[in-house]
Amino acid sequence: MNHTLKTLGLFGLAMTYGTMAFAQDTGFTWEGSLEVGVDSTVSSDDKDAEFSDGYLTLEAAFEAQISDRISAFGGLTLETVTDADDDRAFEDMGLYVSELGLRFAFGDTVVSVGKLSPVFAVAWDDAPGFYGTSLSGDYELSEMIGLIVDTPVAAAGGTLSFAAFYADDTFLSDSVGEKRGRNSVAAGGVGNTGKLNNFSVQYTQEFGETTAWVGARHLSAGKDDVSDETGVVVGASHDFGNGFDAIFEVAHFNGAGGTDENATYATLGGAYAMDDWTFSAVATVIDTETTTDSMIALGVDRAITDAVEVNFGVARFDVGGEKSTAVGLAAVLSF
Repeated sequence: MNHTLKTLGLFGLAMTYGTMAFAQDTGFTWEGSLEVGVDSTVSSDDKDAEFSDGYLTLEAAFEAQISDRISAFGGLTLETVTDADDDRAFEDMGLYVSELGLRFAFGDTVVSVGKLSPVFAVAWDDAPGFYGTSLSGDYELSEMIGLIVDTPVAAAGGTLSFAAFYADDTFLSDSVGEKRGRNSVAAGGVGNTGKLNNFSVQYTQEFGETTAWVGARHLSAGKDDVSDETGVVVGASHDFGNGFDAIFEVAHFNGAGGTDENATYATLGGAYAMDDWTFSAVATVIDTETTTDSMIALGVDRAITDAVEVNFGVARFDVGGEKSTAVGLAAVLSF
């Protein structure tokens, strides 16, 4: 089945380009964003970690309707693909395919096949502010080869999402420009198995202005891992209707990252919108059997136009026993 899925992925790539002209007639949508900013660690217990990283991130995504039941989707990302270890400005930029595949509609149920981002948790994407997702981003699932099934649950009015996948180890895992290197099973890491033996499931339900979710995932041990990783998540967000929004999420992992440790993440965040300004605060705590890491972040966002905003943030981190303070500023253009 693994070889069949890879063949489907390559077929989807060819189909995407081969049917683009037809897709434009039957329906083509796209969106993107450009973010230019600087992220500076202004103080740290580790003096070598005090540096600034000037960055640019360009993201674009499309969906092209091929027929009334089939569409092609894809995404491209241009960003720095290496970690900074000194002052840096717009260096080490690489372009890569973040998503690519086909979607099939069976009534209200949608099946996506190819390179995709399985659904698990929300805080890694929705926690507000410049630094809001910094620690919860640890458990994001992205750049996976596999399939996702999204279906409404009519009795409750919610949505159930199920995925089977493994970390992308095709040529699409590399980048153009600065090479980040093609992934392989030999690189190890949970979920990097080359087999469809990794799973996630999540149920999302809306109750008026409140959205709640509960999910689980299983990532099989990769090369040199000592354990599979099994995770569960529960969370909720609420719009109070007076400009204030809040989000709360707890995620627990047995065998976190393929190790013999467990880890629990708790994130609480809120944002208050007032005219063109949004003020936010987020706190995240990670509790393991050996350490407790934390982050407290404050953010201020200013909408310049409907498509342009400026984000400012300051955060205090305590990670691995080392405390640091970071300040960030970015301009974001959506199109």
